[in-house]
Amino acid sequence: MTITLEALLERTAGRLIVSCQAYPGEPMRSPDTMARVAAAVVQGGAAAVRLQGLDDVRATHGTVDVPVIGLWKDGDEGVYITPTLRHARAVADAGADVVAVDATLRPRADGSTVADLVRLLHEECGVLVMADCDDLASAVAAAEAGADVVGTTLAGYTAARPRTEGPDLDLLRQVAAELPDHPVIAEGRIHTHAHARAALEAGAHAVCVGTAITHPTSLTRWFVEAMR
Repeated sequence: MTITLEALLERTAGRLIVSCQAYPGEPMRSPDTMARVAAAVVQGGAAAVRLQGLDDVRATHGTVDVPVIGLWKDGDEGVYITPTLRHARAVADAGADVVAVDATLRPRADGSTVADLVRLLHEECGVLVMADCDDLASAVAAAEAGADVVGTTLAGYTAARPRTEGPDLDLLRQVAAELPDHPVIAEGRIHTHAHARAALEAGAHAVCVGTAITHPTSLTRWFVEAMR
């Protein structure tokens, strides 16, 4: 699927995006499993899916009739969500309709900027860009660099802002107010229906949920801890 920004926004406005990811070493960590999870959430009404890893993107691309947001996590410290131009190109080549990149203001390993990534993905790869941001400054910078949508994905996961118990609704309100004409996707620690509704009310164009839908290990742990 090759999708325009207009079509993406029309399909996702006020709707749910589901992140389908499993961590290394977990039983569900296989591209086929993640593709099946993606198909299941689409059947449940997801307007788009977000996949991590080239094999997962390849396995899902063409098997669902919704946009695929792809990324490549390489490492677990610093900038590791689609961290370089090489990673970005590879995710696009794997079939992602939208490539998600770390858009924080931290340095990247190859010295590239968010503007460099946007230029590559738009001009050479012909795909859209989702900027995973951690604060207002990074969201504004990503929008100015040409990112098609910005997300609050990394709020609370860098030193830029403290981690809130649920979604960082204050940041979401700030970004929506500062960028009224730019679509903002709420993502990060959205664990309940109430969180999702609150995110829309705070100005989100769409809401992305991962762990609370697609990660049974965490869901089970939440129940176990609550019953102790």
